[in-house]
Amino acid sequence: MVEFNRITQQPGVMGGKACVRGTRVTVGMIVGQIGAGITPQQLLADYPYLELEDILQALRYAAWRAEEREIELAAA
Repeated sequence: MVEFNRITQQPGVMGGKACVRGTRVTVGMIVGQIGAGITPQQLLADYPYLELEDILQALRYAAWRAEEREIELAAA
């Protein structure tokens, strides 16, 4: 089992979405920002309470979740 000690989920925080260490920073926000071209260093500057390991673990969590279930994609 993969351990994600920096990722939390609480029903009353951000609608129960996966967040970083109980903050209101969601895994989805981090993935979206990285996907849009924002670097981890820029994220750290924008959110000084985050640590690099928070960002890396959020990305690992998202990858793990993507592998966990099958999603039907359109044929190429």
